[in-house]
Order: sequence, then structure tokens, then C-alpha cells
Amino acid sequence: MAQASKLSMVHRLLTLALRASEGGMKTRVLAPVVLGALLLACGDNAPPPSTPVQPMAPPSAAPVAQPVASTPAAPASVAAPAEPTPEEKKKAEAKKALEEDRAKWDVSHKKELERWTAELHAQAKTLAEKAYPTGHAAVAAILAGKHRTPEHAARDKFRHPQETLDFFGVQPNMTVIDIGPGDGWYTEILAPMLSKKGHYVATGGDPNGPSDMRGTFYAQRFKSFTETSPELYGKVEMIVIDSKAPHLPQEGTVEMVLIMRGVHGMVNGGTWDLWLKEITKALKPNGVLGIEEHRAKADADPKESAKKGYVPEKFVVDTVTAAGLTLDRKAEFNANAKDTKDYPEGVWTLPPTYQLGDKEHDKYAAIGESDRMTLRFVKKPAAAAVAPTPAKK
Repeated sequence: MAQASKLSMVHRLLTLALRASEGGMKTRVLAPVVLGALLLACGDNAPPPSTPVQPMAPPSAAPVAQPVASTPAAPASVAAPAEPTPEEKKKAEAKKALEEDRAKWDVSHKKELERWTAELHAQAKTLAEKAYPTGHAAVAAILAGKHRTPEHAARDKFRHPQETLDFFGVQPNMTVIDIGPGDGWYTEILAPMLSKKGHYVATGGDPNGPSDMRGTFYAQRFKSFTETSPELYGKVEMIVIDSKAPHLPQEGTVEMVLIMRGVHGMVNGGTWDLWLKEITKALKPNGVLGIEEHRAKADADPKESAKKGYVPEKFVVDTVTAAGLTLDRKAEFNANAKDTKDYPEGVWTLPPTYQLGDKEHDKYAAIGESDRMTLRFVKKPAAAAVAPTPAKK
């Protein structure tokens, strides 16, 4: 009977275990129940287990991989920038010099605009509207005018404008072409002289050209200069010139062409012969070519000396003569025996440029402006054809 009771109890325990399992109870909870039922069924004489039964340990989770700190890659070696070529260095230096010149001019131009009062404009109008009897009288009156830039007037002692223009023979009723007027030094004199009865023409670059070109800067500077006083410069005609292929539209209609300190630039640009051809074509018969130019030593190579701003006088005379013009006369009032013509920055070492700045400034100021030739050439009329003398019968 006792045995039957045990079996009945085991049956109940197993039934409970089965129900618990169906209800979702974990295996580790059911194990003791099942074990107890079996022990009860075996009786008191069943040997105990050699080791105590431990609950089942939950399955261990898979180990999580820990991020490994990455070692930063060594920076790639940066190649040193290539050394600029001599040509690149030259361009960079030219660009810097142009920027500096623009900045200086901007300051001086603003200062000049402030100088132009209503009274000064009125005086300029009087000069331009006056009918001068002779070229000499015109130059004398205009040189005394207050319209002139003070820095320009200060150089009269070196440039002798009265003597130079008298020598060339400029008259108030002429058409005059000024080749490359620069910053307008002679324009201040010639434009008002020719305003009423004559015609002043200036050649230059394109003011709307590339901003990094020095020729564009010079053209913009001259244009701004003429706009300062419409009374004086409103009638100035500007001809834009291709620096590599110069061309003058006039043909046999011009009384005078002036090249004031510009021959060396034409030689440097390889256009001197082209210019002479255009000038000869533009001049009337008996028209005049007036040249003032920095004079190199007599034995100098023209192509080399031109790089320093100087040209041998004989070279100028020979080439102009070969172009069909005749040397009429020459003068020495623009000569300067102090000019040794051997400076680090060529003629631009001397005033008014002072290319070396403050370095030995007093030395170069004492020398003054360059030694210059002053030459007057004439386009002789073509010889008239002589009719043959009829033979006597």
C-alpha cells in the first residue's frame, strides 16, 4: 500500500511538471521536480548522487568584439613647390612693379584732381580759346599757365620746352602727332596751343586692354589725365596703336610728328622700321619729324643700349634717312655732359624716375636728366618730273 501511495505521488508530481513545462517554465526549474519524483519512486534505499546536482547555467553569450583603436596613418610627404623659372620670376616682378605704379599714380591723380578748382578751370579755358600769333608766343604763354602739373613744370630746366618746340617749328595751325605722350608732359603745352586752329593727335595703347599689361595702364593714365580738364584736352584725338604692328591712318596730311624720348622703346619692341614707314607716309611734303632721345655712347650697339634706354645718334640719323627723310638740323640744348650712361637701372636711374629709390638719390639728382639728342628731319617733296627738251630740227 505504501508503494502504491508513492507511485500515486510520483504521478502527480510528473503531471505538475508537465503542466509547468507547457506553461513556459524553464528547464532549470523543472529539473528538481523530476528528480524528486524519481527518488520517490526508487524508495529510501536508493543511493544518493555522488555529487550534488547544480542548476543548469544559462548559455554564455557570444563574446563581443571590442573596437581596436586604429593607428593613424603617417601623413603623405608633401613635395616642395618647384622653384619658379627665370621667366616666371620676371613676370612676377613685373606684376608687382605694375601694381606699385598703379597705387602711386592713384594717389598722385587724386591729389591732382583736388588742385583743379573752378578758378583753374576758367584759366585753362582762356588758354585753349586764345588765338596765338606764333608758336613761340603760344609756348611762352602756356608755360606760365597754372594748369601745368607742378612736377612737370619743375623739369623745364632739364627739358627746355621753349627752345625744343621753337627748334622743331611747331605752329598753332598745324596737325601734330605726338607718338606715345607718356603722362602728358608735352600734352600740357601742345594741346592748348593747337586747340583753336590746329589739331593735336596722341598715340597710345588701349585703355580697355588687359589690366595686367603696362600699355593698358599707360593708356588709362593718359585718358584720366585728359579728362581732368575738358577745356584743355577735350579736342585731343587718341589713336589706339597695336604695339606689334603700329599704323597711322593719316596719309600725307600731317605737318609734324614728334617722338619725345620714345625711340628706344620702338627699338626694344622691334618696330622702329615700321614706325618710320608709317610716319613717312603720314607726313605732308615738307612735313617735319622731331626727335628728342636719350643718347647712347657713339660705339654702342643700338639693340643693347636701347635696353638701358639709350640709342646712338648715328643709328637714329642713318635709319631715319634710309626711310626717306632728310636731316635738316640738330641742337644740343638738351645735352648733358654729366650723364655717364652706365647706371644699374639704365636711364631710369636718373630723374625723374629714380628707379633705385633713395639709394644714392643725391648723386643722381646732381647729374640731372639724361644726355639727349634733338634732331629735326624733313620730308622733301618728290622731285617733279622734268619734261625732255624737244630736239632741234
